[in-house]
Amino acid sequence: MAISEQAASTGAQGQQGQQGHPHGRAPQPAPLDLYNLDSLFTEDERLVRDTVRKFVRDQVLPIIGEHFEAGTFPRSLIPQIAEMGLLGMHLEGYGCAGLNAVSYGLACQELEYGDSGLRSFVSVQGSLAMFPIWAFGSEEQKQAYLPKMAAGELIGCFGLTEPDSGSDPGSMRTTARRDGDSYVLNGTKMWITNGGFADLAVVWAKTAGDAEDGIRGFIVERGTPGFTTSDVHHKLSLRASVTSELHFADCRIPAARMLPNVRGLRGPLSCLDEARYGIAWGANGAARACYEAALDYAKTRIQFDKPIGAFQLTQRKLADIATELVKAELLALQLGRLKDQGLAHAVQVSLAKRNNVRQALATAREARSILGANGITLEYPISRHMNNLESVYTYEGTDDIHTLILGQAITGFNAFA
Repeated sequence: MAISEQAASTGAQGQQGQQGHPHGRAPQPAPLDLYNLDSLFTEDERLVRDTVRKFVRDQVLPIIGEHFEAGTFPRSLIPQIAEMGLLGMHLEGYGCAGLNAVSYGLACQELEYGDSGLRSFVSVQGSLAMFPIWAFGSEEQKQAYLPKMAAGELIGCFGLTEPDSGSDPGSMRTTARRDGDSYVLNGTKMWITNGGFADLAVVWAKTAGDAEDGIRGFIVERGTPGFTTSDVHHKLSLRASVTSELHFADCRIPAARMLPNVRGLRGPLSCLDEARYGIAWGANGAARACYEAALDYAKTRIQFDKPIGAFQLTQRKLADIATELVKAELLALQLGRLKDQGLAHAVQVSLAKRNNVRQALATAREARSILGANGITLEYPISRHMNNLESVYTYEGTDDIHTLILGQAITGFNAFA
């Protein structure tokens, strides 16, 4: 696999066994792996993690603050991301890496350690644009698009959310009317990651007037008459990411670009579950970045003649953060193992996404308090992650929606109706 060629062990936290220790006991665990989580991953999974970790630290961290401040996405990184095999990395065939779900999760975790915008780019490309073509497309569609998307030659986006239709996608107003051997699309999609520079969009629309009635997915290529985009500006979150509106005005596309093997909300919702899975891991990366920054600061910032890490209140904050990080990664790992066994379901994804994003936000806020005023500057990553996580808290299903999904699973009562 391409990613293995650039592996570098930059963060493994191995521990000594009892043999050879002067007191016959295992030493204290390293502060960034209190629960020896490293031992739970296979060698190949650690290889993926460490390769992406090195890429993020060498190529992303030196530039991401400037991109966040400027409100630009670092598109120059796309060729390297593609070369590592991260685009559609959890899909089989068509130039995709075919790695397991845990490896995909670890890659998302390391990418979001850099920035949520970077993980969002990879997540949208692989889980929201490539996955529906891979899962529901015709063989001709797969051959035409997936190899180029895996290579980063074609960038995709996912059009489901609308200005007046977020948590209730069934109320969408975008329509696709059959006209001979074409469909004519009309409507608007909102809050679309990658939309402003994507080469194609997987768009979900309501069809009517023929045997294909229902919500269907369509592949719409940039340059198609009637298809335009406009970027969202003045964002305070996900600034190092392109967020756009997609506009369709009598946009005519060939019927052959409709995804033939799915109908109804099952199509887009299954794609969202793929993306939510990556978020459950990615949020841990943002939280770990905040934790590491706060821990380093607590060890070096001197007040009242000693490091602030020597004070009880600071140690309590760090202990709480570290504990939640361990729990969140164990939750994500179990979800990944279930997914690799074909046993994961949507409720489990909602549980992990809801918990881990909540805890990442709490971690960012607590870590910011350790840094005081320094915590609000781009010299440190904490406020950047905290602002980004406000978007992650809302997208791919709001916290409230995931709460109701869990509530229905627990009680059997549908609170949506």
